[in-house]
Amino acid sequence: MSIWTQHEMDHLRQHYPHKATHELAAEMGRSVESIYRIASKLGLHKTPEFNASPASGRLKKGQSHPGMVATQFRAGQTPHNKGLRRPGWSTGRMREFQFRKGNRTGQAAKNWKPIGTIMPDTEGYLRIKVRESVHGQEATGFGNTNVWPLLHRHIWIQHHGPIPDKHIVTLKDGDRSNCAIENLELISMADNARRNSMWNKYPRELAEVIQLGGALKRKLRKLDGKKQNLRSA
Repeated sequence: MSIWTQHEMDHLRQHYPHKATHELAAEMGRSVESIYRIASKLGLHKTPEFNASPASGRLKKGQSHPGMVATQFRAGQTPHNKGLRRPGWSTGRMREFQFRKGNRTGQAAKNWKPIGTIMPDTEGYLRIKVRESVHGQEATGFGNTNVWPLLHRHIWIQHHGPIPDKHIVTLKDGDRSNCAIENLELISMADNARRNSMWNKYPRELAEVIQLGGALKRKLRKLDGKKQNLRSA
């Protein structure tokens, strides 16, 4: 997955609150999941006006989609299987083929990986599966860091113990696939912020140009917002 540019994030800030996510994904050449993920990181939300509009796809209280009306239960109707197939009920050899708690089938069985599996996430970092998720109670994917912690953090902890509060483990050479203990470094979040500051990464003249460019973009967005308000007035 390619890294998001500042231009893309600015575009997302401007349009995410009042535009359907699948439309934005098609427009930006990104997956719907990545749009949701970055929007969450940026603290973006849909506007109440958008959520109340038909474009949101949400049904208001008391409404039904036309395709659902014909199959909805009506007051007084009784499900045809009411009272049947009670817990533990089976006939003939049915019990042999019934699903049991914890069994994985279909896509869940295809996605399952054994403990110790190492895989890259969408950002290119390696993750390692250290335990099974609690069935039906927690997520099974990379978002659950108790099941899939970052490999370089896991290796550091195995060698040096818990990571102190407000500290992170970084990769010295920047290669996200090189998680050898010799390539790992523990630094404070403050030091990491200073290290990544553009004033440290670039010559002063270039950093000033970048800063001015950002200020210009903010003013242009503000002017564009005023124009849109005038058009809608």
